[in-house]
Amino acid sequence: MLHGIHKIQHVIVIMQENRSFDSYFGTFPGADGIPMKDGVPTVCVPDALTRRCVRPYHDSGPINAGGPHTAEAAIADIGGERMDGFINQAEAIAARSRPACLQSPYDPHCGAAPDTMMGYRDGRDIPNYWAYARNFVLQDHMFEPNLGWSLPSHLFMVSGWSARCANPLRVGTCRGDLEEDQDTDRTRPGVPNYAWTDLTYLLYRQHVTWGYYISPGTQPDCDDDQSVCGLKRQRVGTPEIWNPLPDFATVHQDGQTANVQSSANFFLAAQGGTLPAVSWVVPNGVQSEHYPDRVATGQAWVTSLVDAVMSGPDWYSSAIFIAWDDWGGLYDHVVPPKVDALGYGLRVPGIMISPYARSGFIDHQVLSFDAYLKFIEDDFLGKERIDPKTDGRPDPRPDVRERARILGDLLKEFDFSQPPRPAAILPLYPSGP
Repeated sequence: MLHGIHKIQHVIVIMQENRSFDSYFGTFPGADGIPMKDGVPTVCVPDALTRRCVRPYHDSGPINAGGPHTAEAAIADIGGERMDGFINQAEAIAARSRPACLQSPYDPHCGAAPDTMMGYRDGRDIPNYWAYARNFVLQDHMFEPNLGWSLPSHLFMVSGWSARCANPLRVGTCRGDLEEDQDTDRTRPGVPNYAWTDLTYLLYRQHVTWGYYISPGTQPDCDDDQSVCGLKRQRVGTPEIWNPLPDFATVHQDGQTANVQSSANFFLAAQGGTLPAVSWVVPNGVQSEHYPDRVATGQAWVTSLVDAVMSGPDWYSSAIFIAWDDWGGLYDHVVPPKVDALGYGLRVPGIMISPYARSGFIDHQVLSFDAYLKFIEDDFLGKERIDPKTDGRPDPRPDVRERARILGDLLKEFDFSQPPRPAAILPLYPSGP
């Protein structure tokens, strides 16, 4: 009989795009949300152009625009722990990049109208997300693992580090990096860019199955160094920001490039009860919730994934983690803790769904995507870490993120003594909370 964490035989990480915690759950009861008194926000962010201080406000529009979300923008938004740079940073960047931004609303350097990053949603606007939070677990101190945008965030998600390798075939040449463009496919086609160790290397050694499921279509965002870009195609076999594993040397050396596959296969595996032990699922542009795509479409995509797991035979042995890869320039009031030179970044929403989830629990522990790695390692790898001192691949990462003293333990979100809870299938497009 399986006990405790080992009742979870399927870990699914669903990663969406560009939301801060306050922008989605800032008014969720019991959460560390927007400071308020009598229902009115007590915080505001200065606008240097209008000389006003703008308070968070309810924005129920179909599209929530944000601001710039590079590493530099993150530092400016944090503003020396004042959390007051959101509007001025958007105005400054937009002023320098206005012609290009008018052509490319996806560029992480650009923002929309500066006040829009102060808007927040509630259960009327994202009823399924709020239903998951009410009935399962909401994580209100989930921080992006890095300062900045999507690429380093997705690298941390699968490897616990973001780096640049001077020689992509030599791990010793890799150094921690949050630069805007780490993609060398244009100059070294077919050569993996990332020589350091990712989680799949450990999974492969211990015969643990995994799948990285990518939704074909368009990319959710521009490559970060580009001020103008068209809607680039997103394909299973093409390494790019939301599909980093084909660029890891270990995935090629282990002959596991085919584990990166279409999201259509995730639905088939969920239906047939053949989900791998570890799944990562990423959207295409339309499904991503990244400005200018519709929030409701992204919520429907996530709901379809959760419904698929709940409807299949693997539900009773699954844990589903939902997060958003970076804050997207949207307002959040909580100062991120510092773990090393690369992070943490700003706070993002986090949800855990499982038949063993503590119902209605708000997890106040400090978490980041490193906690997913830690949970997977605890569940399937006998607590082995991506550690160059012990894993057989001595990459030069400065620390082992899973061992950060400040990092919480996702195990506290489960009650394995309770009978497994039945599925809670939700409509893809609900009419209300």
